[in-house]
Amino acid sequence: MGPQRYILTQAYNNAWANHRLLKACALLSAADLDAPRQSFFPSIIHTLNHILTVDWLYVGALEGHCPGASAFEPQIPFPAFADLDREQRAVDRRLIDHCRGMSEADLAGEVRIPRKSHVQVERADRILLHLFQHQIHHRGQVHAMLSSTPVSPPQLDEFFPSDPQEQALRAKDFAELGFTESMIWSD
Repeated sequence: MGPQRYILTQAYNNAWANHRLLKACALLSAADLDAPRQSFFPSIIHTLNHILTVDWLYVGALEGHCPGASAFEPQIPFPAFADLDREQRAVDRRLIDHCRGMSEADLAGEVRIPRKSHVQVERADRILLHLFQHQIHHRGQVHAMLSSTPVSPPQLDEFFPSDPQEQALRAKDFAELGFTESMIWSD
């Protein structure tokens, strides 16, 4: 698997993990989503909004129109879960579409991110690796917070084995997302 296919596969896996987590969170009441919890951010809804705003920052930067610090104002742009769910799914699609179109040269290209004191310049592949790790980190926090709610945390450490039985386990999620195995694996 070449670097472009690897990055695209990570983008699909990212959207799939978000889908599973958001499906579980959709079963929570607004009170459960906003209840104080022990984590880096003080609630599930706050953590989910943080994932979204960081996605806006980095996906925007990859697309050439980084919102800079404005991505984080307000910190919780979507206190209503349905709105957050819609926006997270939209940025996940943008990330997949962007990764699908990337060449090896694009992966090595520069991405500019305005910071308070300077403009950070990074390679696109490094931004993508950071973005995927950031998602994994904070999804794990939400996963842990779910364990203190009436909703069981979903399995998020799924991967993409080619075994037909494994494919069958993800078929429902993929259908809900509009994904197919060939979409992810075919060049």
